[in-house]
Amino acid sequence: MASRDTVLVDITPDVLLKAYACGIFPMAESASDPALYWIDPDERGIIPLDHLHVSSRLARTVRSDRYVVTVNRAFDAVLAGCAAPAPGRPRTWINTRIRGLYHTLYERRHCHSVEVYDGDTLVGGLYGVSLGAAFFGESMFHTARDASKVALVHLVARLRAGGFRLLDTQFVTEHLRSLGAVEVTRRHYHRLLEKALAADANFAALDIKRPVSGADALAHLAAKS
Repeated sequence: MASRDTVLVDITPDVLLKAYACGIFPMAESASDPALYWIDPDERGIIPLDHLHVSSRLARTVRSDRYVVTVNRAFDAVLAGCAAPAPGRPRTWINTRIRGLYHTLYERRHCHSVEVYDGDTLVGGLYGVSLGAAFFGESMFHTARDASKVALVHLVARLRAGGFRLLDTQFVTEHLRSLGAVEVTRRHYHRLLEKALAADANFAALDIKRPVSGADALAHLAAKS
């Protein structure tokens, strides 16, 4: 279950960051619904940064560099990909207000995207918010096999390299559970969040100007924290 309150006033990027620091986040019922709701789940999804599950097949795909992975180069395109209907997801919660808010946070360097390319074609990616040593994953998408999983592997490698302490997934789907996501109580989540917000982290600890190889990403996952 989750607490939900309708937001009728305009939300600013500053209010949004304060909400994340309090453990709540906004969602819309659908892309056509202009209203936003504050969400505060009883059970919160996280991926422990030292427990990402990478299958041997996924590791081979990452190591092969079949896909080229970049960071913060196509934020709006990733947001559009996450907002687009997909098989098994005919509706999306990303409305116009959501897009505007997170684009502003991206301009302020509080929001980041990971892009996955097959040649010149964007085939997957994810985006989320960084605050202190916490990263709040918002959404991911793929149009090619394993593209979103590759994005997640590169994200976790970057978070580990940068000293992050918390990767929030909001909810746990079967897809995320297969990658190591777990549910924690609201109280436990707030303890993790408090510690993460009190620490510093660097999203750009790995080069953001050039793609990181799959081998390097896997090496950061294997390194002891």
